Amino acid sequence: MSLLSIVVPCYNEEENVSYFYEELLKNQNFFDECEISLEIIYVDDGSGDGTVAEVKKLREKDGRVHLVSFSRNFGKEAAIFAGLENAGGDYVVLMDADLQDPPSLLPEMFSYMEQGYDSVATRRVSRKGEPPVRSFFARMFYKLMKKISRTEIMDGARDYRLMTRQMVDAIIAMKEYNRFTKGIFGWVGFRTRWLEYENVERARGETKWNFWKLFLYSLDGITAFSTVPLMLASVMGVFFCVIAFLMIIFIIVRKLIFGDPVSGWPSLVCIILMTSGVQFFCTGILGQYLAKTYMEVKRRPIYLVREQF
Repeated sequence: MSLLSIVVPCYNEEENVSYFYEELLKNQNFFDECEISLEIIYVDDGSGDGTVAEVKKLREKDGRVHLVSFSRNFGKEAAIFAGLENAGGDYVVLMDADLQDPPSLLPEMFSYMEQGYDSVATRRVSRKGEPPVRSFFARMFYKLMKKISRTEIMDGARDYRLMTRQMVDAIIAMKEYNRFTKGIFGWVGFRTRWLEYENVERARGETKWNFWKLFLYSLDGITAFSTVPLMLASVMGVFFCVIAFLMIIFIIVRKLIFGDPVSGWPSLVCIILMTSGVQFFCTGILGQYLAKTYMEVKRRPIYLVREQF
């Protein structure tokens, strides 16, 4: 029998742990027919509610349920990496506990795997239920990434993805501390089939993502898979140097020909403020890349485990 590892990152998902388990097992007949055995790995990302207790209850009645509980909140990227590291299946699927990743799609995903694909990934064709502002900026982010990065990052892509053992091994071989899994999926390559579906709202509870967290997450993606911002900073520096040189020549010529004194301190202040702003902006870009490099060279562990079974 083939072993399917189901990795479920959780952060304060007490209400959804059991509900997800019940929805997943509605596919039990399919798993039996295809001779697929299961291991369900809940990765607790330092939850402050009863998530761990709910997983332990499931473990008592089903030995296929496993837990990796962090010592604190390390973030979803760390939870995904931990789940993949601890997954021993021939196939591994990533799924959210809030049921925005419908378990009912698993039979169709396996049908594509039988056609020779290394991965079946999902993407939403709509963002029903999301705030319009967040949806707009999300779309802009994916459009930007397509222009500045060579790595394929699909608009509306979810972390919900079924993968072969070979692809999972390639992903966990990337030990980088600053992780952006959507980009890593594209970077490692392999044959991927995209499966589209309508957006599904959370089953219970509230999302842990707000606009600020998503903004920071997008910065991680840009700095992890593109060096175009660094090139932009260099180009802007050269551009303003050329403008400054031309302005100096213009002022000297005007003084020699017309004897016009240099005046207009308000415009001078505006120019200084503008160029200073550009300098700070470029310094900020450099700072982002330097900060990521600083965190990488410290070589801290991606996560720490408090409890595991």
